[in-house]
Amino acid sequence: MKKYFLYRCILIALLAGITSCTTPYNYTTNEFEEVIVIEATITNQLKKQEIKLSKTYKFEENGPVFETGAIITVSDGSGNIYGFDEVNKSYLSTTEFKALPGKTYQLHIKTKDGKSYSSSLEKLTTETNIEDVVPTVTTKDGVQGVEIRVKSFDPTSTSKYYRYEYDETYKVIAPKWVDQEAIAVQFKSPPSLVPGQITIQQRTTEARVCYGNKKSDNIIQTSTSNLSEDRVDFPIRFIASTDYVIANRYSMIVKQYIQNLAAYTFYQTLKDLSGDESLLSQNQPGFFSGNIKSDTDANEKVIGFFDVSAYSEKRIFFNFSDIFPTEHAPEYPYDCPTLTDANIKEYTHNYCFAPASNSTCRGVSLISSFISRSIVYYSGYTPSGVVPDDGSVSLQVYPIQCGDCTSFSSNIKPIFWID
Repeated sequence: MKKYFLYRCILIALLAGITSCTTPYNYTTNEFEEVIVIEATITNQLKKQEIKLSKTYKFEENGPVFETGAIITVSDGSGNIYGFDEVNKSYLSTTEFKALPGKTYQLHIKTKDGKSYSSSLEKLTTETNIEDVVPTVTTKDGVQGVEIRVKSFDPTSTSKYYRYEYDETYKVIAPKWVDQEAIAVQFKSPPSLVPGQITIQQRTTEARVCYGNKKSDNIIQTSTSNLSEDRVDFPIRFIASTDYVIANRYSMIVKQYIQNLAAYTFYQTLKDLSGDESLLSQNQPGFFSGNIKSDTDANEKVIGFFDVSAYSEKRIFFNFSDIFPTEHAPEYPYDCPTLTDANIKEYTHNYCFAPASNSTCRGVSLISSFISRSIVYYSGYTPSGVVPDDGSVSLQVYPIQCGDCTSFSSNIKPIFWID
């Protein structure tokens, strides 16, 4: 299931009562109560289901402490028991399974320190699929952009409560990419003043076209309980027309979870508590819990919810020109200006080595910067091979993000990607 960064922040803030998830404060925790956190959603997808266990942590600590060594099972009303294995700070079901309509499911957890927990009996919610995901040009708070809306309809009017996640992928094109690259090495025993060398060679890996990825990190819910029909037309994402994520080609997969009222209320409470006002107000809310309880200590606090949700998903693609046919594409997120007479000196460096009194030689800094991957070669020495270090060559370079997109995104084309 989705690992909410916001979810964890809110849970910790609820217990510590000292800060929010959006504003940094230099606080330390004077009073702290360790509480188990259980993230558990199983769906009607045939897959290895996932459950996360961790403990709340102090704000001055680096992050949650994952609960290792637990024994986790999910049982159903037919007597089937599904075990879970610990894999990379998570628990995955040993075999693939899916929640089926009409059956009850219950979560059971036993930790390595002998504590045990169980959920209430839960049933799969109504299986309702996403009908469509539609990008629409709109203006929000005076900003033009594209609003992505999800549409769904349940003619039986039994779905009512919806939670959404999304995963977006977008094409990145490095504007100052060239088909050659500079490889720098540093000599362990440099001869005279030469500490290393730079070689220009043809690129062997993709560095011009990459793919960025972002996942939703907040709680996105809607309800149709107050509507005349169980029909969803809900905005889940707004992207300004100046945002580079849509500059080229963009894709989003929307994930829909049909919830019951208890699950919806649990997540809605978390969302309501995520604002600065509620978390920092003098009227701090009391502890609230989900549908998971301790079997060994009735007074123990447990944070989490065992959710059995019907799931559906839908992916869309669009190009910037599809949405904004007359608009200029958003600018690249890094400063990569065209070389002109006015700025060329800023991006041009003499490749030579000389005493410190010679301020025009940049050999040492060039070697160091190529090795640390803070710059990328653009032009200045066309032939392949070792660059002469006698001052006869000046290299034009850019910040690495301008010419090598792998510095901040992936050059592996997603298997779902359609150009």
